[in-house]
This record gives sequence, structure tokens and C-alpha cells, in this order.
Amino acid sequence: MAQLRLQDVGYSMADTLFAGVTATIGEGDRLGIVGANGGGKTTLLKCMAGLLEPTEGTITRPKNARVAYVPQDVPAEWEAQKLTTVLLDALRPDERDLYSWRVDLVLDSLHTPDEFRDRTLAELSGGWRRLAMIARAWTIDPDILLLDEPTTHLDLLKIISLETWLREEVAKVPLVVVSHDRRFLERCTTHTLFLRRGDSMLFTYPYSRARQLLAESDRVLEARRDRELKELQRLRDSAHNLRQIGVNNFSAAALRKSVQMSKRAEAAEASLTDVHVEARRDIKLASRDTHVKRAIGLKGVTIGSPVGTSLFYVEKFDIWRGDRVVVLGRNGTGKTCLVKRLKAAFESPDAGQVGGVTVAPSLKMGYIDQNMSGLPDEEEIGRYFGSIVGRERATPSLIGAGFPISEHAQKIGTCSAGQRARLVLLLLRIEEPNLYLMDEATNHLDITGQEQLEGEILTHDATAILVSHDRAFVETTGTRFVVVDGGRLFEIASPELFYDALALDTEMTTLTKGLSPL
Repeated sequence: MAQLRLQDVGYSMADTLFAGVTATIGEGDRLGIVGANGGGKTTLLKCMAGLLEPTEGTITRPKNARVAYVPQDVPAEWEAQKLTTVLLDALRPDERDLYSWRVDLVLDSLHTPDEFRDRTLAELSGGWRRLAMIARAWTIDPDILLLDEPTTHLDLLKIISLETWLREEVAKVPLVVVSHDRRFLERCTTHTLFLRRGDSMLFTYPYSRARQLLAESDRVLEARRDRELKELQRLRDSAHNLRQIGVNNFSAAALRKSVQMSKRAEAAEASLTDVHVEARRDIKLASRDTHVKRAIGLKGVTIGSPVGTSLFYVEKFDIWRGDRVVVLGRNGTGKTCLVKRLKAAFESPDAGQVGGVTVAPSLKMGYIDQNMSGLPDEEEIGRYFGSIVGRERATPSLIGAGFPISEHAQKIGTCSAGQRARLVLLLLRIEEPNLYLMDEATNHLDITGQEQLEGEILTHDATAILVSHDRAFVETTGTRFVVVDGGRLFEIASPELFYDALALDTEMTTLTKGLSPL
């Protein structure tokens, strides 16, 4: 079985992206790569695939090994091609007649509906386009599989199906995956690599345990450096005092001793233990006080689609101050439509009340949609936020959110998805809402950003209505869980009940049987 070997691999451009990556990925190994947005995860995958050369170290791939690399975005030239054609073209021309059967086999293993197979990629949803790229990679029967953010655009059902497929169909093939989905990493990997500018850290555990061990390692190194800094200061103080004695008392011995101490201090400084310092990209929220008891009330409300189709009905549902309600359901059931209906009620309370939605007058809404829209693309980052809070406040706030002064003249429309997410969250902090409507707020955040957002929501005990495919985010922040099923809304005790139903591919009616709809 093929093995991929990395020895002291690093990559630098103007600055170092990462360094010190040493790993061997062989049969049954499943490596998850974790790091900050912009930290070089995609670059490392491209180096593994042979598309880039590392600037440091070596990567050894077995001779004639088939390395399948699945990037984040669909190549433009595939858009107009049929799904089956995209997969068939992955095979070498001399293999297509002999191995064309693999196309249907792979599509069957990913539960691809027959009617999708003759559609062009442009006609498919983002989730199915993502699965098409993975299916194409598997068609060539690879020796090594490299996946960059494979859960992007997938709903929960597809994520769970992909996890099952990777564990069962791809069990022995060496797998390397970049992902910000903590539960996905936990279920699909055996090793975790934390990518860093200094020495990167590899652990032979899935994400959760690896993260604990990383934190312990960092604490040990920080404690060692603290001791070294104290000793360094002692040597410097001793050198200074001996020099003073030598000068004041005309003591050549004291001066010689001072020089020796200075050299010892220089040697100690040169050998200080390196510790990892995360680039500052703080996510902070703010929440103004409110003394209301009932934040939102829905009574006799029909949630409809953008074209007017009825999706589900809510007889009576109250959201109380401090509730963090997670809305669950299969794709297309109306979760986003519910969030938009609540947003409309905040923007026009009188119309909302007529439509059966009542919001407390003292509430101020903070809204995030899936696309992180609401920011002016043509505005410069610094100028836009300066117009809201003034330049003196905007500059340190942007720096704290991970935008150095050199980026403040950048237009918002040129920002990456991760940068845009942080700008939207910074805007929320400035607005100081006391109720959050969040539709897939973690989509473009790295794991550190996700955890910071969770921490802020919990710290402020925020009232929130959340829609998310991120299971870790849901489980950490939610206090109440509702599921859309059969045209009604039901409250369930735990999101795990919903996930289990998806994993078993059972009808939601089995999950909600015996429950009274809201």
C-alpha cells in the first residue's frame, strides 16, 4: 500500500506559512489538517499532490502512485459537462472502455439519484457539485486521497453520508483532509496535524484528544520559557551589578566576571524555547441589557418559501430571554425562511404582529445570513468601519479582528470568505444587539474562530435563533432544539436524536412520533 512521507516540510512566500511538518501517511491512516484561515492548509495539500514544491524539506510519494486531490472549488471547465462525463474524463483515455463501469459504481456508492447523472454540474446544487468532485477523485481508484474542505456546501444528511462512505468505502486508502468541521474530523480521522509557522505538531489521535494534547504541550513549553526568561533576567542583572562594582571599585575581576555573565545571558537568549503565538484574530460580541421575559412569540404562523409555497405551520411558539433555539431539519424544509420571517418582523414590527409574529420592543436584532452579506463590496474596510464608529475606534477594532493596518485600504468585496465572516461579526459587536438571528454563522470561520464565537455567545448569555450544520456549534451553544417535520415544528430533547435519524435515513416522523407540534 502507498505511503506518503513528509520530512521537515515548510513553505514560505514573503513570510513563513508553516514549518516542521514531518509525517508518514500509510494504509488506514487518516490525517486531519487543522490551522487558521490563510495558514497554508491548502498549500500543504497541493504540495502533497505534487502541484507545488515545498520551500523546505522533502515529500516522497511512491513511484506511479495515483494521488487524487479534490480542491475547494469546481474548475470552470467542468461546469457545462454532464456529471457522468466529468467522472469518465478522470480516467486515462486508454482506460475508459475497460473501467467505465467505475463511474456508475462510485455514483451508486454516494447514493446519487439517477436523474442527476445526465445533468451538467452547473445544474446541480453546491452540495452535489462537491460530491461530484469527490466521486471523480474516487473513480481513478487512487492510492492516496487528498480532500480540501469536503463538507463545504453539504447539508447534514450529505455530511453524515460522506462520513459513512469514508469510513466504509475508503477505509484502507491513505486519506488527508483539511476541514473546519470538528465533528467530521472526529469521526473520519485517526491523526491530527496542527499547522503552524513554527514547528507544526502531529498527534496520533482524532481532533478532540489531539487538541487536549496540543494545549498540554503548549502549557509545558510556556512554563519552560517562563523559567528561562527568569534565568535570563537574573544573568542580565548579575552582569549589570558586577559591571557597576567593577567600574566603581576599579575591579578588573568584577569586570571580567561581568563579561562572562553577559555572554551567558546572550547564550541563554539564543536558546530560548519557542512558543506558539496565535495571530490575533479575536471575535468579540457585545449585548445590551434587556429585561423582557418573552423575546419572540409566534402564533398561527405559516412559514412560506420565496415563491409562496407553504412549508410549515406554527400554532404557538414562544422564545424567552436567554433561550438559544437551534432550528433543525432536512434541506428545503424552511429553516432559512423562518429566520428571514423573524428578521422581517424585527424590521417592521407592526406587519410582523399582523402576520402572527410578536417581538419585544426593547430587542435589537443582530442578523447573519449564510452568505455573510450586508457589507458594501466597493467600500474600503477602514473607511467603512470608520464611518460607523470613527477612525480612532475602528483601527484598533479591525486590528483585533485580524486586519493589520496594511489591509484597511482593501475593498470589502476582495476579502476572502473567512475575512468577510470576521467583518460581519465585528459589525455585530459594534451594533450591540441583544438577540441574534444566525443562519450558518460558522460556515467560513476556522476552528479558533468558531470556538471564540461559541465562547462569546455563552459569555453574554445571548438570546439567539440559530440554524447550523456545525454539530459542535449546535451542541455547545443550543439550549432548545426544534425540528421541522411534515409541515409542523416540534421541540426535541437533543440534536443527537435528529442526527441519529439522518444517519439511519429514517423518516423524521419516526423521530417526532408522539410529540405535540408547536
